[in-house]
Amino acid sequence: MSENNNEMIERYRGNFLREVEDNVEEGEWVKMCMQCGVCSGSCPLGPHWDFGPQTLFMMIRAGKRDEVLAAEGPWMCTSCYNCIVRCPRELPITHIMHGLAHYAVRMGLAPKNQPTRKFSDLFWKNLKADGRVNELRLGISLYFMHGFVDGIKTALKKAPLGLGMVRTKRMNPMEFFGGHKVRDRKGFHRMLEKAEEIESARIEKGPRPGAE
Repeated sequence: MSENNNEMIERYRGNFLREVEDNVEEGEWVKMCMQCGVCSGSCPLGPHWDFGPQTLFMMIRAGKRDEVLAAEGPWMCTSCYNCIVRCPRELPITHIMHGLAHYAVRMGLAPKNQPTRKFSDLFWKNLKADGRVNELRLGISLYFMHGFVDGIKTALKKAPLGLGMVRTKRMNPMEFFGGHKVRDRKGFHRMLEKAEEIESARIEKGPRPGAE
């Protein structure tokens, strides 16, 4: 476990709901869930989750900290917003799910081999480099994220699709060596550094008054 994780366990002493309220984006809304199940029933990927939003919110209130932060559910959210639109209490469910995923990473408890998490990491690394997504490089990274052999098999399987995209000028193989970039890359990177600085300051500020 990470040092941050041990610190949070000691700070909140079994009150996981309060921990989520203080540290997870929109976490203060979790206690408003009335367990109607509309969110889980509205999710297009609901059948493929280990725990849907409804169940995760119940687990948070029950103090099942390790199970929630190690769950795949928060990583399965595709931001379709069906849950938010249909929630009778208008809970920001999508934001909470992403917030739980990010918090799990901070605590060192996020599932390491979860495919969506791997895609998220690859996507961010790709975007961060030049300010725009290089789809060709991203696709190749995805093909080979499970190893060289699997990457070759996937590339051969997807070859007809790739050739079709080249023929219709939807993909340029030379993108691998360059690709589109924002004009001011240094400015873009400074903006990201500033955002990270603000976020780090927010985290270090700690919980709201009276949380301890």
